[in-house]
Amino acid sequence: MPLKTFKGGVHPKDRKAMSENARTVRLEAKGELTYLVNQHIGAPAKPVVSVGDRVLVGQTIAEAGGFVSAPVSASVSGTVKSVGMRMTQSGDEAFAIVVENDNEYEAVSGFGEYRDYTALSKEEIREIIRAAGIVGMGGAGFPTSVKLAVKDDSAIDHIICNGAECEPYITCDYRLMLEKPDDAVTGMKILLRLFENAVGVFGIENNKPHGIESLRKACEGSEKISVVPLLKKYPQGGERMLIRAITGRKINSKKLPADAGCVVVNYATLIAIADAVTKNIPLIRRVVTVTGDAVNTPSNFDIPIGIAAQELIDAAGGFKADPEKIIFGGPMMGAAVYTADIPVTKSTSCILALLHDETAGLNPTECIRCGKCLYACPEHLMPIRLKNAADRRDYAEFEASHGLECIGCGCCTYVCPAKRRLSQTITMAKRYVLAEKKKGAAK
Repeated sequence: MPLKTFKGGVHPKDRKAMSENARTVRLEAKGELTYLVNQHIGAPAKPVVSVGDRVLVGQTIAEAGGFVSAPVSASVSGTVKSVGMRMTQSGDEAFAIVVENDNEYEAVSGFGEYRDYTALSKEEIREIIRAAGIVGMGGAGFPTSVKLAVKDDSAIDHIICNGAECEPYITCDYRLMLEKPDDAVTGMKILLRLFENAVGVFGIENNKPHGIESLRKACEGSEKISVVPLLKKYPQGGERMLIRAITGRKINSKKLPADAGCVVVNYATLIAIADAVTKNIPLIRRVVTVTGDAVNTPSNFDIPIGIAAQELIDAAGGFKADPEKIIFGGPMMGAAVYTADIPVTKSTSCILALLHDETAGLNPTECIRCGKCLYACPEHLMPIRLKNAADRRDYAEFEASHGLECIGCGCCTYVCPAKRRLSQTITMAKRYVLAEKKKGAAK
């Protein structure tokens, strides 16, 4: 039987051998921790602590700023050093709470205490997930509580776990598949209590055979949970691609996964749900891959959220030589940064350091009309038409050519023999159009 997948996409070298066999090492912060209040999609969280306050592990230090938002909890105990602007991975500044670690790790009352999820109501489970500040940990950072707040629970028939980890280099979820499969299955069982008509599916790319085997063993005896091997292809982990591959259903930018009867969650997010609901532990730690040919010892670390990226790099043995490029995330959709002196957030899956920037110095030439971008686009768009419209600032044509359907995966740029910056231009145009629509709606 052929492996499930979608039409389009590309096949970059996965580069996972660098860190896939590196067992996850628990790392504690040496210096202060910086908690950005906008480390999720939606309204920034609102600080509820002041300079000089002592905070405890698991304490809420910033509450949700609206429905589409998520609270932030302290990952260490210590004293609030400052509440103000700090640099983010984009190079901009954002509001942040800085805590000086006292290395005592004193926790709030009830932290880590066992809780029987089978005795909880749907409303109680949803509220625990909301209060724990859980967001999508694959990179998007969408608040999980919002994703679970569907109009009709009975209309959901698939809960899909994104275990594709299709971005090159990243191995944090793979390590969790080997090291914490039971926790992920518990997280899936918790979500199945919310949606009585659903089945749970772990979608895992076939370049992770040990991960597939580990999850299958953990799923034994669970009639409603299964593991579906997926073809190794980028961007297999995209929400729309996963739904299409596993169910055959299609959604676009005007629809939510719930409109196709699906809820999609990242693998690490499932474990965070299990920790919050069964152990009373909010989202305060995550696993991050530190890798790339500039890193002495590519590693996977279990770290407290808010730790400086430089501390992870130091723990991985530092750099062999100064890297030409550092990326937060993977090489396809990650964000390049110019300093490692920035905090790790809930959605930071990888710190990638490369000795050579293969994209530097590339000189784009004219389109040769080879059509490769059309075949690669998983949304079946015409990237060159969208770029031309964006270059002319003809945003009406851009929108008419379905530019808002672009998911920013970068496949078009990856395959372009003329080295044209297709994805980058299209993404900027899409942001402009959406910003203008938002302005219009606010009038």
